Amino acid sequence: MSVSQEFGRTIQLFLVDGSPNDLMVVSLHGWTGSLLVSRQSRFDRLLQRPEMEKTGVYILYGQDPDNPLKMRAYIGEADSLKDRLPTSARDRGFWETAVAITTSDDALTKGHVQYLEARLIEMAASAARATLENSKYPSPDKRRLPEADKANMEAFLANLKTVLPVVGIDFLKQRTTQAVAAKNQQAAAEHCVPQKTTFEIRHRSGVSAKAVEEDGEFVVLEGSEALKDTGYVQHSYKELKDDLVSQNILKANAGGDRYQFTTSFAFRSPSAAAAVVLDRNTNGRTTWKVEGRKLTYHDWQSLDHASSSKEAAE
Repeated sequence: MSVSQEFGRTIQLFLVDGSPNDLMVVSLHGWTGSLLVSRQSRFDRLLQRPEMEKTGVYILYGQDPDNPLKMRAYIGEADSLKDRLPTSARDRGFWETAVAITTSDDALTKGHVQYLEARLIEMAASAARATLENSKYPSPDKRRLPEADKANMEAFLANLKTVLPVVGIDFLKQRTTQAVAAKNQQAAAEHCVPQKTTFEIRHRSGVSAKAVEEDGEFVVLEGSEALKDTGYVQHSYKELKDDLVSQNILKANAGGDRYQFTTSFAFRSPSAAAAVVLDRNTNGRTTWKVEGRKLTYHDWQSLDHASSSKEAAE
């Protein structure tokens, strides 16, 4: 009988006012960390919570007004969240969601939150999913903590990376790039690790695109092509494609008849990726096929699920 090395985790979402759009308290089973999540309309209610008297870090998060493909974030720390957060929120008009992060046992010190702030900024800058509003990028190395405290804060950050996406904030997750895909292939060759399945679009127009699935996202790889100016009226992702062009993620080739991905880009679904590649609405679950085979993404996913279920039963 095989034993899985992955375990489920329990996240508790307490809806303070009974609505998912209002104030929310988020906790992870077995972790003393606590997140308070608020929309702008409930900000006053957030400030009234007793947890806001504590030392902690906070995130202001919303759409980047200067870049439609990105979110914008500001990360800060405070001895008293209630005293510092209102000023930060007042000075930044972009934010839609405020997240206050503290603990249930008052375990965070000034040194801890300064380290967490510096590491969160570092992680967010590395992931490059959001534009950082912070004018200064403090170095975690200058946040002097005992070795044991640093280890505890890194464990704290690992739990944050698990919890934040649940409330719609995923700016800490690294983007997949072609370099990462190449590294995975090298690791597979050296250590016999199964490499990720590559999908492709083979179209009669001659356009060619490749993609991999990574952490719930569908990543079209750098160098892939996309059709240009086909004239299809029904195109739900036209605005997204225009944004990719404006950000030079899609750039016209030398012949001017199609686009090319200048960097890998993560889409929310195979259909969104296929629509951008083919310049029209299409079912990505059947359009994308396993590289070199007739097996569609849908069929591959069904086979993969069946295989996982069989292994779990053994």
